[in-house]
Amino acid sequence: MHLFQQQGARDLDAALAQLPIIDLGPYFRGEDGALETLAAAVAAACANVGFFYITNHAVPEDLIAGAFAQSKRFHALPLAAKQSLALDQNNIGYMAMNTSMQAHSTVHKATTPNQNESFFVTHDRGPDHPDVVNKTPLRGQNHWPDHLPGFPQGVMAYFAALNALGQRLLPAFAVALGMPSDYLDDDFANENNATLRLLHYPPTRVVDNDFGTAPHTDNSFMTILARAEVPGLAIRLPSGEWLPPPIIPGTFLVNIGNMLRRMSNDRFLSTPHGVIVDGDRDRYSMAYFHSPNPYRMIRVAPSCIDAAQPAKYEPRLYADMMQEFYRANYFHQQQHGKIEVQDVYD
Repeated sequence: MHLFQQQGARDLDAALAQLPIIDLGPYFRGEDGALETLAAAVAAACANVGFFYITNHAVPEDLIAGAFAQSKRFHALPLAAKQSLALDQNNIGYMAMNTSMQAHSTVHKATTPNQNESFFVTHDRGPDHPDVVNKTPLRGQNHWPDHLPGFPQGVMAYFAALNALGQRLLPAFAVALGMPSDYLDDDFANENNATLRLLHYPPTRVVDNDFGTAPHTDNSFMTILARAEVPGLAIRLPSGEWLPPPIIPGTFLVNIGNMLRRMSNDRFLSTPHGVIVDGDRDRYSMAYFHSPNPYRMIRVAPSCIDAAQPAKYEPRLYADMMQEFYRANYFHQQQHGKIEVQDVYD
């Protein structure tokens, strides 16, 4: 029996009660007390399950639909055209099927590659951008296909909207941590680390320990996920049961990652999740990862430390942790030597 089926989820309505739907409208309208109300809802969701929906997020539905259309256009290209944009050392570009494995995961022993293909983009830096000129690790350029008009513009419009959404949510996360609303501002300044991953999953060929994406936790601060109509995602609830979260129109599904869990001194959950695509239809999703600037130290928030709960984690440069994650999970990274990112920070 497959892992996702070993522990049947409880009654769906009861399980969904653990995945709150958080309305961003009052906060975005600047209503009195809305920041504190939102922060309390975010803190409860992060502490109890690590996943939640957001509604009234201000990202137009036609922009989301357009990005999905662009993703399908890209993944329909011939394999040779996609492979010409192969994932580089900065983890930008095309990742082919069966070329990643969740070896970094602490929640599941991966033994087979992930059955998905992906296209990764980040801030669209030009050739004269200082980080491009200086070849700063983890601050590279996007790779765009030839003869796919409108693709860069459609993808980057969605990326920009999600990056703006992530930045607007930072005060709520700061207050949720018990800190002033501007506590995270410097960590995310000067082009925060942001990655949009356009995912395509064919139906999963399950033989033994096979997945579209094996169970794992994200290495980001938070992830904002858009899903098309084909299901496949499953979340491991704190009870140990696996829940397939339904697609709720007009919402994004948000989960927190290992960096926010670290900042919270493990008060917040970075919840395991994975993908298996049943049936005969392909699945498309768009995962946007919002994280600090790579050249910031990730520290436990002072509000999350006391005599009974000292800091569990020493400060670490985020870029170093990113490199560890990439080298463990992506086959192309294992062919490269270590990038000395600490020197950039120093």
